[in-house]
Amino acid sequence: MIDIGVNLLHPQFAEDRDAVIARAAACGVEQMLITATDINSTRAAIQFCESNQLFCTAGIHPHDAATADADFASTLAELASHPAVRAIGETGLDFNRNYSPPTDQRRVFETQIELAKRLHKPLFVHDRDSDGEVFELLSRADAGSAGVVIHCFTGNRQDLQRYLEAGFYIGITGWVCDQRRGRELQALLPEIPLDRLLLETDAPFLIPPRIPPAVIDWPPEGVSRKHKRRNEPALLPVVAEAVANLLKISRTELSTRTTTNARLLFDIPEPA
Repeated sequence: MIDIGVNLLHPQFAEDRDAVIARAAACGVEQMLITATDINSTRAAIQFCESNQLFCTAGIHPHDAATADADFASTLAELASHPAVRAIGETGLDFNRNYSPPTDQRRVFETQIELAKRLHKPLFVHDRDSDGEVFELLSRADAGSAGVVIHCFTGNRQDLQRYLEAGFYIGITGWVCDQRRGRELQALLPEIPLDRLLLETDAPFLIPPRIPPAVIDWPPEGVSRKHKRRNEPALLPVVAEAVANLLKISRTELSTRTTTNARLLFDIPEPA
């Protein structure tokens, strides 16, 4: 399996990052895409990938848009030329928290859309409470030609239909396992074609609220007490199990299809 969204350089993984990777591999998650959120994290992700045979994104998150340098596009373009970089992002709009002013978010997002098109790399997109504006900006720029995944999709039916009609991929996280917050997503999931579906943990965030022992015995020995409620890429099978059950297919079929999709979108080779 491929986890297409892992915040592997988050401080929560500082003490046991190698063990986290080993646990993921033991659970069948052999490859992952490390999510970058600004210039510094992009550099760090590239350096980490070089010594761990992983892949990453290069981009500026909407939360960090206000602090982007005036020449960030040229810096990102240079970083994105590294072979470990398989997408531009995490980028998009977040009008829920507005850690950066909307004007800065739009400017930085539009610049990254154009960069992805110029570099022929897919976009790793964040959309929270944009009321259709993320879709509007992507469509206006014809971003679908480079490939787009809507990361951690939590939108409504109208959002989903727009994205699917545009040919975008939909990233599903442990949000779908939440019986309270995830109800709308659970109802919408059967409307997502299998060839548009991707799986991610968004670790260390969004740990599934219930981890079935039949899927994985969690937490394993060696995980410190303070990290027992931390999400890990090893828990991607829990997301896969929930999605497979909702689609009424086997987890094996789902894993095969979503892994194929990830390889196609991000040009990720089979592991050596």
